[in-house]
Amino acid sequence: MIDIIDLNFQGKPAVIASYVLRGPRGVALIETGPASSYPTLKAELARLGIELAQVTDILVTHVHLDHAGAAGWLAQESGATLHVHHVGAPHLVDPSKLLASAGRIYGAAMDRLWGETRPAPAGQVHAVADGDVIDAAGLAVTAVDTPGHAWHHLAYLWEGLCFTGDVAAVHFPALPHVRVPTPPPEIDLTAWRRSLTRLAELRPDQLFPTHFGPVAGEVDAHLQEAAEQLTLAAEFVYRRWQAGESSEAIIDAYKPWIAARALADGVDAAAAARFEIIVPSEMCVQGLVRYFQKRGG
Repeated sequence: MIDIIDLNFQGKPAVIASYVLRGPRGVALIETGPASSYPTLKAELARLGIELAQVTDILVTHVHLDHAGAAGWLAQESGATLHVHHVGAPHLVDPSKLLASAGRIYGAAMDRLWGETRPAPAGQVHAVADGDVIDAAGLAVTAVDTPGHAWHHLAYLWEGLCFTGDVAAVHFPALPHVRVPTPPPEIDLTAWRRSLTRLAELRPDQLFPTHFGPVAGEVDAHLQEAAEQLTLAAEFVYRRWQAGESSEAIIDAYKPWIAARALADGVDAAAAARFEIIVPSEMCVQGLVRYFQKRGG
C-alpha cells in the first residue's frame, strides 16, 4: 500500500511529495522533503495513524534540500535507518558543504525555503550503491543509479513502481506538461539521457516523481517526453551561451520561452507559474551554463 503525503511546500499544494510504504516490519518513507516542511510531514504521518517510532527506513533519492532536508530531523526523532547514495551519504552526516553550496544559490531565502537542516546520526546512515536491494520495513526495494540531475541520484524500484526523484522530470497532477530541473552544480546531460534510457529498459509499471505524484499514462511516453524536454532546454541555452549572451540575458529569454511551451501543451498561465516554484528558470539556466562552461563548449 502506498500513501502520498503532500508536504504543502511554501503553502502550495502538490509540489513536493513523500511516499509512504507500509511493510510487514514497519513503515518506509521515500523522500522527506525540506526541513521547513517537517512539521507538515509529522502531522500527515500522524493523520495516517503512523507514529514516528514506526518509521523504520527512510530512502532519499538525492541530498538536495527539497528531497532530503528533513532527513536528519526524522532520523534523529524516529531512529530509522537512512538510505542514500554512497556519494551523498557524507553530506547528510555533515551537511555543512551542502548548506554552503545551497547558500550561494539561495542567499537570504535559505531559511524561508528550506528551514534548519540537521545532521543525520552517522550510525543510522546506510550508503547505497547501484543494484543494492534494501530491506525497507520488510520490503525489497532496489536502488538504481540514475545520475544526470545530480551525480548522487538514485531511483528506487519496488514491485514495478519506480520512485524517480528528479531524473524523470517534474510534472503536476492533471497537467499535460513536464519540465526538467537543471540546477547547478552537478547536472550532466549525457549521464541524464543514459539514466532515462536505463529506466525505460527496466520497464516499470508506474513512475512516481517527487514533484509530484504518480504519472498517469504510458511510462515510455513520459520518459521520452522528459528526454525531449531536456534536449530542447539545453539547445535553447547553448545557442545563446555560445553566441556570447550573459546568463541574465539567457534567463530573460528562457522564462517566456518555457512558459510558452507550457501554454502550448494546454497548461493555463496560473498552472504554468507553479512550475517556477520548484523548477525556477534562473536555476535551470545557471545549471546548463555551468555545464557548458565545464565542458568548454
